Amino acid sequence: MAIFRGLGNRSDRPLGTGWQMVVSEAGQFASPSDIPAAQTRIAASVPGTVAQALEAAGRFDRTSPVPLDHRDFWYLLDLPGESPGPARLVLEGLATVCEIFLNGGRIAESRSQFVTHDLAVTLTGSDRLAIAFRAMTPHLKASGPRAKWRPQMITPPGMRMVRATLLGHMPGWCPDIHAIGPWRPVHLIREGGIEVDDLRVNAALSAEGEGLLDLSFRFSGRAGDLRILCGDASAPVTIAPEGRLHAALTLATVTPWWPHTHGRPRLYPLSLVVDGRQLPLGRVGFRTIGLDRGPDGRGFGITVNGAPVFCRGAVWTSADIARLPGGRADYEPWLRLARDAGMNMIRIGGTMAYETRDFFDLCDELGIMVWQDFMFANFDYPAADPDFASLVRREAEDLLSSLQGSPSLTVLCGGSEIHQQAAMMGLPAQAWSGPLTEEILPSVHEAFRPDVVYVPNTPYGGAMPFSPNAGITHYYGVGAYCRPLDDARRARVRFSAESLAFAQVPEQATLDEYLPVAPVHHPAWKARVPRDRGASWDFEDIRDHYLQDLYGLDPARLRREDPSRYLDLSRAATVEVTETTYAEWRRPGSTCRGALVWTLQDLLPGPGWGVIDSTGLPKPVWHGLRRAFRPVQLLMSDEGTNGLFLHAINETDATLPMTIEVSALRDGMRPVVSGRRELLLKPGGEASLAATDIFGAFFDTTYAFRFGPPAHDVTVARLMAGENEIASAFHFPRGHREAIHAATIVAEAAEDADGPFLVLSSDRLAQSVNLSVPGYLPDDNWFHLAPSVQKTVRLAPFGQKPERPGGEIRHLGASTATYF
Repeated sequence: MAIFRGLGNRSDRPLGTGWQMVVSEAGQFASPSDIPAAQTRIAASVPGTVAQALEAAGRFDRTSPVPLDHRDFWYLLDLPGESPGPARLVLEGLATVCEIFLNGGRIAESRSQFVTHDLAVTLTGSDRLAIAFRAMTPHLKASGPRAKWRPQMITPPGMRMVRATLLGHMPGWCPDIHAIGPWRPVHLIREGGIEVDDLRVNAALSAEGEGLLDLSFRFSGRAGDLRILCGDASAPVTIAPEGRLHAALTLATVTPWWPHTHGRPRLYPLSLVVDGRQLPLGRVGFRTIGLDRGPDGRGFGITVNGAPVFCRGAVWTSADIARLPGGRADYEPWLRLARDAGMNMIRIGGTMAYETRDFFDLCDELGIMVWQDFMFANFDYPAADPDFASLVRREAEDLLSSLQGSPSLTVLCGGSEIHQQAAMMGLPAQAWSGPLTEEILPSVHEAFRPDVVYVPNTPYGGAMPFSPNAGITHYYGVGAYCRPLDDARRARVRFSAESLAFAQVPEQATLDEYLPVAPVHHPAWKARVPRDRGASWDFEDIRDHYLQDLYGLDPARLRREDPSRYLDLSRAATVEVTETTYAEWRRPGSTCRGALVWTLQDLLPGPGWGVIDSTGLPKPVWHGLRRAFRPVQLLMSDEGTNGLFLHAINETDATLPMTIEVSALRDGMRPVVSGRRELLLKPGGEASLAATDIFGAFFDTTYAFRFGPPAHDVTVARLMAGENEIASAFHFPRGHREAIHAATIVAEAAEDADGPFLVLSSDRLAQSVNLSVPGYLPDDNWFHLAPSVQKTVRLAPFGQKPERPGGEIRHLGASTATYF
């Protein structure tokens, strides 16, 4: 629920400090007066969680969490100095089953983590606030309507009956840290002044490029003149027939909001002008979101301002699994790394938790679209129960009320894998859906954010909900199902809301500091490897499958005999698989219109799913994604006997004169054949060229015809703008192992006005070149380096930087490191 206050003597006091927490057995104390004065108290902060307070007191270890859901936790706060009289107590999120007391009397209760409570209270001047978070265990054991199916991944089954995050209840997916406590802010509001409530904002872009702004809201306070101001334009506020206030405004010329890969994410300040004084209402962006189902009506593609956008990014987990924070400072490092990797979409999945308006404000600024699941996943929810349905509606309304005017919100989804779970249990199609995703949530979408796309569930749309060749899928053909890399094409993926899950190995610096144990079979290591509950394999096994597939080495033997090389090949393998798969999905002619990686960040240090480790350091695959997601891109595809094709893509709004250079190399160094081609890439344009057209003659680039031994082991292509390389691509006709060479890399360190950098060169192809530079983040890493090419790698400060950068450079063919 979004409430805007100001322009008067209204007092809004955040109740963030001074709290004390008491831990008790379930039901031990019925009211705060029952708590003995001698009972141990622990300092706590709000917003915050029980796990956070216990961790700060040295009584909780997130790496080995103890259950919290079988106890009661009391949050106590004295309110000295408040004037007697009426006030409002606003609690923005309480996890989960709790009672609220003021001066010993119970004034409210909550049964949902995801709703706001706005309570009228009367203060005495000597007041005590208490919130009793009751043990969840009895509620999770309570019986409810019989479920048509029971998922295995979430425990206990009673989670379907309560409105709480599933984080902490998915063994093998995340640590068992239970979300309990006042995880969102608590405010005390004293009456007076101006208040705007129940604000609805619709900011659209007309076909003529005008900004169309429509607002309605409820207003309390005194005012002689009310106007809306957006940018340099203003309009009067009128009273609508139903008693709400309304304003409509047309901005003749606006710069549209775009995802950062396609343009500028332009925002305009929005204010209510009350008798000449401004009350800020936030910022808006003018854009139009559309859904393109493709020529066969079976696709799923997002359009922004009429232009098709290939959506790429990752699924969000949490900024901190113990704290579940919601502040700008908590979100910003993660979202900036997402933007810097070229991601233009983040999905908040139904197994996670709702994030705050600060998250969306940052996405608005950074040009990152948001796919927002409602917090439902896998279960057959009791939506036919009137009380449950009412709570769900309130939850959805509170969420969308807080997101009015946010241009980054792009897709609303009824939940995750509900239809898939039912289908995989063998239930007929009519059992997959119900009033939750077909009636309740769509009606809230239509009332509060009709400008965004709504889908009932993900995956959704095929003969089976998870069929990749129609609608939305969760694609793990390449990945968990160990399909060959060309399955990414064979599956004819249309849009993957999650994909490419691997146990991603972090950089060695993270392992050395946070997980200094032998990889793979040490219990501490294995505890950090994600797995599906009940499966006979984990996601390290999946990574090992592709390591062997790419490099022809036995992972089990390799990790016994050379664990350091095993880790490096593990890192390189997921980078290669990810770049190869996205190259297939982004090439011209592909059916795919978007794919998101599972997941953005880890919850604990180790080989988790995240492309960024839990300390905030990008993993090797993050650099691969950064290359795969470039708005101006060069790709290669092996078309068998049709030869090798090169594909150039320009997602920007500029016309780009470019040059493609191609060379086939023997022994990773000697050109066998080469060529170049000038081309003009129009805005939003693409071009596909056969390598033979560039060479001007036949050459078996893909080694499909096999007339004799292969003449080369790698083909290198570069997309150039003058002397500057914009993108590069590599093709290995005999596989990666046959092109691993003992290359010699020369590194020269330098510095200019933009900071330190390295200039690298190699005498022959060097695969998966990786730089370790303490205190700095390279702008590229785990890349292939072609011979006779000078590559500049810039170094940005990251963490505690030393006076001057120094470190080491390795690659897959090196027996020793190059130091600088």
